[in-house]
Amino acid sequence: MQPTEDILVLKKINKAFPGVKALTDMDFSLRRGEVHALVGENGAGKSTMMKILSGAYKKDSGTIFFEGKEVDITGPKFSEELGIAIIYQELNLIHRVSVAENVFLGRPPRRAGVIQWGRMYRDAKALFDSFDIKMDVYEDVRRLSIAQQQIVEIIKAVSINAKVVIMDEPTSSLTENETQILFRIIRSLKEKGISVIFITHRLDEIFAICDRMTVLRDGCYIGTRDVKDVTKSEMIAMMIGRELKQQFPERSAEIGDECLRVEHMSDGGRHVKDVSFSVRRGEVLGFAGLVGAGRTETMRLIFGADHKAQGKIFIDGREVSIASPRQAVAHRIGFVTENRKEEGLFLSLPVRNNIVAVAIDKIKSFHILNFGKEKEISDKYVRDLQIATPSINQRVVFLSGGNQQKVVLAKWLLSDSQVMILDEPTRGIDVGAKREIYEIINQLAAQGKAIIVVSSEMEEIMGISDRILVMHEGEISGEVKKEDFSQSTITEYAVGGA
Repeated sequence: MQPTEDILVLKKINKAFPGVKALTDMDFSLRRGEVHALVGENGAGKSTMMKILSGAYKKDSGTIFFEGKEVDITGPKFSEELGIAIIYQELNLIHRVSVAENVFLGRPPRRAGVIQWGRMYRDAKALFDSFDIKMDVYEDVRRLSIAQQQIVEIIKAVSINAKVVIMDEPTSSLTENETQILFRIIRSLKEKGISVIFITHRLDEIFAICDRMTVLRDGCYIGTRDVKDVTKSEMIAMMIGRELKQQFPERSAEIGDECLRVEHMSDGGRHVKDVSFSVRRGEVLGFAGLVGAGRTETMRLIFGADHKAQGKIFIDGREVSIASPRQAVAHRIGFVTENRKEEGLFLSLPVRNNIVAVAIDKIKSFHILNFGKEKEISDKYVRDLQIATPSINQRVVFLSGGNQQKVVLAKWLLSDSQVMILDEPTRGIDVGAKREIYEIINQLAAQGKAIIVVSSEMEEIMGISDRILVMHEGEISGEVKKEDFSQSTITEYAVGGA
């Protein structure tokens, strides 16, 4: 039976920042015990809305009703007391203390001012048991997998008697199996009458777990639909304001001579064991595999970000020595890292500084920085890549995920990289921005660059690659040519099958 009673209602919510209208007359309703998807392109207003509900931002105008009463959410503490818990994409746990201490962080059970450690561990275990989750509550959080940490965050939310749990991209770092465990927990929350707001860019997950969906676009409410009554193409059209006829653009790049060859690459067997492959000019080579298969670690060894125990790298048939990212850049290798916020960008600096970060020499005149040239180059890449920013002086931290990713791409394009390694290039960005990234990849291939793409999304890796290498436990377990692409074949190689 579908839940009908609204626990949370937002009416005509407005929020503006300098130069940006983040939300305009936003409406939203959440029923008790439902899983409600909140979807939209990057910059649509989802994060702003969630931060208003969590108390991190204050609304400029509008009304919020919680359990039928008008409320003014003045801060995170007030939001928590109402029964609203938020689980951010970047998990908010203390790694060097136990699971139980994280669950009851800031509010351990006390008697006469003294913490009752035994009761805290018993209560934590009882919470996990209530969801049929096996968890060692004495274990330090740093020893847990990302999926287990995600579960600790959920139990922490439940422990404050949350009535509404907001999950921001909860599956972005999870394997398929871990995602199914998360879905089981979400269904348990639903059975207990707890409502879930589920933010995701993975549209298939909406059909798998959600009851209703609300679409935002450019800070405005577009509509709410029952998931069972909407198709994927209708959902995309609501999000981007137009029909996306083809998610993966056609490409007709001519594949040329070998550009990069890797022989017997290894980090001593910890993550990478004897990896050999080559990629040609104009080719998009996909790397598939399960989380932990060693794909990212292989790319980091090639780029010199981590120390290799053995292995040779050849560019245009000539062996090169790469022991650091600086040497990789000198050999015209670019690396769009999986973790753009921590490793790919200077978030506190403006767009212009980020774009020229690895090619400073290009804006020098007689060894002096030429800021006019920096502006000219930055304006060109903002225009060519259609980076949505008020100006090149905007700090990158204020851009949407998709536009941040374009800034990273601009940086490496300016460096004249002939080999482009893209590690999860569309993680956390919306379907419209994904299409734009795919078109940029096609343009790079057409220019004769060699492209390596690491992706955990099966549909994506098959949609953009000319050839796919599959990794399993640090080794290449199989190669799949374009005419043989199939989910079952790639999955079989990924789990170590023949």
